[in-house]
Amino acid sequence: MAASELLKDACVIPVVVIADVEQAVPLAECLLAGGLNSIEVTLRTAAALGAIEQIAAAVPDMIVGAGSLRNVEHVAEVKAAGAQFAVAPGATDALLDATEAAGMPMVPGAATASEMMHLYQRGYLLQKFFPAELAGGAPYLKAVGAPLPEVRFVPTGGVTPDNAGDYLALANVAAVGGSWIAPQQLLASGDLDAIRRLAADAAQLTL
Repeated sequence: MAASELLKDACVIPVVVIADVEQAVPLAECLLAGGLNSIEVTLRTAAALGAIEQIAAAVPDMIVGAGSLRNVEHVAEVKAAGAQFAVAPGATDALLDATEAAGMPMVPGAATASEMMHLYQRGYLLQKFFPAELAGGAPYLKAVGAPLPEVRFVPTGGVTPDNAGDYLALANVAAVGGSWIAPQQLLASGDLDAIRRLAADAAQLTL
């Protein structure tokens, strides 16, 4: 299944950094309770793969993905952990070859029209626009929508509750990636009620 199909109902995807595997399942359950059914666990900590494995095993209603893929080795690791999709900040042919060979749904990153066209030619109709705000924001994505009408995007990087609606209003935006939903300080303090409220607020952005 392509990432575009897997994530077709996920308009807001929490992008999370999990430092402790024990945080994984409570966080996933909390996000589900708030109305969000997908999560991108970034490969930025030693706990990330374990967190993906725990969520995949214990929270079947959550679509769990691995973010920040940077090399070919990551592909086998995240697949073995149970990730249902992968996300990368950019794209190399080697990384794309590896995800395609593994049958791993992928959302590769692009920031320029040339990168977007290269990915489109390889069949990627869903792409991560990163870093969204620094790369031109919603006006940039609106502009590229005319010459690249087939491609849809998941803008990530600088997306906040204040500007998420600007992105989601665009015809070529499928979802936004948001790190504001489960910030590290709330995870560290175990304030799941606050995260659930943030998730519920984010879920309203899709209405």
